[in-house]
Amino acid sequence: MEKILVLDFGGQYNQLIARRVRELNVYAEIKPYNRVTPEEIQAAGYKGIIFTGGPNSVYDENSPHYDPKVLELGIPILGICYGVQLLAYMSGGEICSANDSSEYGKTVVFTKNSLIFNNVPTKSICWMSHTDYIKTLPKGFSVIAHSDNCPCAAICDETRKIYGVQFHPEVTHTIYGKQMLRNFLFNICLCKGDWKMSDFVEASIEKYRKHLKGKKVLLALSGGVDSSVAAVLLHKSIGDNLICVFVDHGLLRKGESEFVMKTFGEKFGINLICVNAEARFLSKLADVTEPEKKRKIIGEEFIRVFEDKAKELGKIDVLVQGTIYPDIIESGKGESAVIKSHHNVGGLPDSIGFDEIVEPLSELFKDEVREIGMQLGIPKELVWRQPFPGPGLAVRVIGEITKEKLDILREADAIFREEISEAKLESITDQYFAVITDLRSVGVMGDKRTYGYTIALRAVTTDDFMTAAWTRLPYDVLEKASNRITNEVTGVTRVVYDITSKPPATVEWE
Repeated sequence: MEKILVLDFGGQYNQLIARRVRELNVYAEIKPYNRVTPEEIQAAGYKGIIFTGGPNSVYDENSPHYDPKVLELGIPILGICYGVQLLAYMSGGEICSANDSSEYGKTVVFTKNSLIFNNVPTKSICWMSHTDYIKTLPKGFSVIAHSDNCPCAAICDETRKIYGVQFHPEVTHTIYGKQMLRNFLFNICLCKGDWKMSDFVEASIEKYRKHLKGKKVLLALSGGVDSSVAAVLLHKSIGDNLICVFVDHGLLRKGESEFVMKTFGEKFGINLICVNAEARFLSKLADVTEPEKKRKIIGEEFIRVFEDKAKELGKIDVLVQGTIYPDIIESGKGESAVIKSHHNVGGLPDSIGFDEIVEPLSELFKDEVREIGMQLGIPKELVWRQPFPGPGLAVRVIGEITKEKLDILREADAIFREEISEAKLESITDQYFAVITDLRSVGVMGDKRTYGYTIALRAVTTDDFMTAAWTRLPYDVLEKASNRITNEVTGVTRVVYDITSKPPATVEWE
């Protein structure tokens, strides 16, 4: 199988690069820059290498560098953002700080004739995010693109098939970014593009059939898309050796517990156990307001619940989780900065009572997970149901988590989702939910003064969940949802709509 190596230097878009490559039917895998040697790269037979972006300057003492030998392997290379600066630096070029001429956001870039820019206009919009820039080119390189403030927006050494761009072709804001990546894969790396998601499914089933043979496996089933797909994938691999445990931690949406038990217990015939742990979780979360601390508590308590259940069931060898790529990158696994800890990544305690943790979806993005779910025969209504974070409603309760606030939020969220469904707007927004803020305000109902919580409604549109735009929902739908929430949910006096994109915000509030 032909492969592209995405060498991770700590940028937030690294998984997105791999996803874009896979969209073009070429398999991409990510490795931290300091965990693979040039010799290992050569032996693995990669068709190409992509140096990712990163938050550092190449001159910082602790910035990630790489062995210059990789440039002599004869494998085509594409450097992106920090990656192009590192390529230039490693080859003898000079990097300087742009200071007043830094570029952030959409920028007009002018390109020259080059394989990397085949079928790309000489003038197009690209997404820049840099302070440093290449001041002096290394020997053998030439400039093939520039912007008004960046004289070296792209460089290349065509003889050695080494290319670099200062902007980010992997984000949708770079209009012709996908074409540039296509050019790198097929015109420069000479890939065939014969990798398919069905190959991943078949290979995974066979892989875990062998790897987990004879082992008892416990899977943390939340009922969300990720853990559901992981459950069916592992069930096809090891059958009755898989035991799914569903923890009702009191942080679920309205009707969630009943839905999960009916779907997996009755429809799929999976061995499913429900643990009611609401009191246990709420006790641990009492008086806690800091978001990261909440996530850590929930992550640890999840594992402790599974440990307790595993002891009741006898020897359990393996814990399975539905971790996916965005979970890993936002939790700072590898070289990237921590955005927020996910309960199944950064929230795990240092010591757990299982021999091994298996994460069969950890190399996939949400849309890829859904594609696998359809291939596995999971009903569309489950595969395409609303994403729900592992910590549940805890990340949608601002401030202290109480049963009162959770009950209010459950009702408000259900109403909002009902109104989106009633208006048939599911196709225009990728995630939508309610948040209960820690803000109380004065209201008036029946000529009487009230004092209740403010509910925030959130809806975003995205194709990767690494970036997201707020969804322009119709005013009449928002108005109806607001009227219903304030009239039907006791304790709410005000409803607001979140119009912040990601970045600077995250999709969830905490």
